[in-house]
Amino acid sequence: MLCQECKMQPATVHLTKIVNNNKTEFYLCEECARKKGQFNISIPFSINDLLAGFIGMDNPSVSVQKEEMRQCKSCGMRFEQFRKNGRLGCQDCYKYFSDDLLPILRRIHGGTKHNGKVPKRAGVELRITRQIQQLKTQLQKAVETENFEEAARLRDRIKELEKQTGQK
Repeated sequence: MLCQECKMQPATVHLTKIVNNNKTEFYLCEECARKKGQFNISIPFSINDLLAGFIGMDNPSVSVQKEEMRQCKSCGMRFEQFRKNGRLGCQDCYKYFSDDLLPILRRIHGGTKHNGKVPKRAGVELRITRQIQQLKTQLQKAVETENFEEAARLRDRIKELEKQTGQK
């Protein structure tokens, strides 16, 4: 998409203005955005800096001396290095640094278990299994709140889905 102002450069800045419930969108190049006074980034930053700030890695809570001693036994990477670049050295780093990584992963992703996506044409059984897991969680909440009618409905739905997959 070309800049809406100069119509020559590619639009790299998307501005949205809402005034009196009227939404106006602008697609501008950096130069036109600067001219309009809407785009002023004078300090370059990296994505690692952004993520480090987001997950709290720029404010270490563990003493530096302790961090320097901790390192992965497989690849030799120190946790201090992970704090700087935001990348782990190998698959074993997850195990060695798990105490520090789990809270970070929980904050970013909302959990520590990777579910992934299931293709629509394949994985019908997996999709049903996940649906059963979600229904069981809802069932537990319904029982805790003493919403027994909802709990009975959820129980019946779970049994119905379990029959489809042959689970018990």
